[in-house]
Amino acid sequence: MTAHLTNFQRGLAHRLHAKGMSLRDIAREIGCSKSGIDVMLRGQSREVKPDAWTPQLGHLTASEREEILLSLGRSESMSAIARSIGRSPSTVTREVKLNGGRGSYGVWPAHLRAQARTKRPKPSKLANTVLCAKVTSWLEAFWSPQEISNRLRADFPDNKVTRVSHETIYQSLFVQGRGELRRELARCLRSGRTKRKPQGSAKRISNMVMIAERPAEADDRAVPGH
Repeated sequence: MTAHLTNFQRGLAHRLHAKGMSLRDIAREIGCSKSGIDVMLRGQSREVKPDAWTPQLGHLTASEREEILLSLGRSESMSAIARSIGRSPSTVTREVKLNGGRGSYGVWPAHLRAQARTKRPKPSKLANTVLCAKVTSWLEAFWSPQEISNRLRADFPDNKVTRVSHETIYQSLFVQGRGELRRELARCLRSGRTKRKPQGSAKRISNMVMIAERPAEADDRAVPGH
């Protein structure tokens, strides 16, 4: 069992043991059996599993999660824990709440959940063959993506799996590599566009004078604009 532990798990086990935590609690924290922890702490472990995942910059690290666990054991407040690791109280509160609360927070289980949430690419809803066929048939009948999205919401009010936003339909049509929908279905769109145009893009005003080109006397005005 110890051959499946990473370097961080081994180090965590040693640090928690040095702080007086029981073997049973250490085993729960790092996802190992009690006997496996006992063998490892006596120096009889062999292989080491590489740490295959490192959180992106700005996300909680395994070491920060370890500090959260130890601080919870000292009954520190969320604000105090946040200050100690240089994070916002909301980040710490959310982390603890999503991973069992004060009484059941675990370092390694929380770290694995964070890893699972960041896996890419996530499967598209339109990978569902039944849903994809229904959306395709409506597109071929010249329904707009907005109409299709609204119809799905009305037909399946309690089933989130079979509901898809109009933007997802557009992306599946126009974005290369996400072709659950055939790209030739784009011809069925009423707009006749061959690509998705960004919404809310800024429009340049004709004869507009850039601020860098304003006359020098503008800086001497007592009230800007006058």
